[in-house]
Amino acid sequence: MTQVGAPLDHDPLLLLASASAGRRATLAAARIEHGTLPVDLDEDALLDSARTAAALTGDALSPAEQVLLLARAKAEEATRRSEGGYVVLGCDSMLELDGEVIGKPHTAERARERWRAMRGRTGVLHSGHWLVDDRDEEDGGTGATFGATASCSVSFAQLTDEEIDAYVATGEPLGVAGGFTIDGLAGPFIEGVDGDPHAVVGLSLPLLRRLLAGIGLGVHELWEDGALTADGAGAVDVEDTAAPEDPTAEPSAP
Repeated sequence: MTQVGAPLDHDPLLLLASASAGRRATLAAARIEHGTLPVDLDEDALLDSARTAAALTGDALSPAEQVLLLARAKAEEATRRSEGGYVVLGCDSMLELDGEVIGKPHTAERARERWRAMRGRTGVLHSGHWLVDDRDEEDGGTGATFGATASCSVSFAQLTDEEIDAYVATGEPLGVAGGFTIDGLAGPFIEGVDGDPHAVVGLSLPLLRRLLAGIGLGVHELWEDGALTADGAGAVDVEDTAAPEDPTAEPSAP
C-alpha cells in the first residue's frame, strides 16, 4: 500500500483502490488521510459479462450501473489484496453522450474523434463509488459493502481542430474517462458543470461523506492531524518550523 502525503506514525484508515492523480489530489486537498492500492482489472471483460447477464433477463445496464459495477470490482479486489483493517474505496468514471458511454480513449485517434464529437455539447459524467468496511469488529467494523453513483452535466467548449490536436498530442486524454481532465490541461475547454463538481474528477466528497456515515464514520475522523481550522491553526509554514532565536546568542557574522 502506498501512503499519500507526509509520513505518518500510523496507517491511514481509508484505502483508495485507484492510481488516479485527480482522486488522490481531491482527498489530499480535503486533508483526508488515505493510502492507495491500485488494482488492474479487465474492465471490458467485466462489463461484457454483466451486460450479457442483464440481457438474459431483458434488462440493460445503465451508465450509472456500469461505473458502480467497476467501482465495486476495484474495491473488492483491493480489499482481497490488502492486509485488512481498512475502509476501502473503489471508484470508476464514464462520460455519457447521447446515450453512448465514453470511457478511456487509449489511442490518439480515438481521443481526437471523441473530442470532435464532444465539442460544443453537453454530456453526463458518472462516477461510481463503492465502499468496503474491512475493519475488525473490535475497531468498529461493520463488514458493510455498498455504493452509489454521483453524476453531473459537463458542457464542453467549441474547440477548434488545432486545439483538439494540441491537447491529444499531450497524451493526457488517452488514459482518463471521457478523454478529459477538468483539473488538468482540459480545464479551459470545460464551459460549465451542473451538479457535484467533484464528480468530474472522479471522487465525490459529498457522496463519500454519506457513504462513511453509513458505517458510522464522520469524514472529519479521517482528517489529517493538524487539519486547517477557521483561524488557520494547524497550517505549517516552513518559516514557522525554524528554531526560535536565542536572545543571549552572539549575533552572527555578516
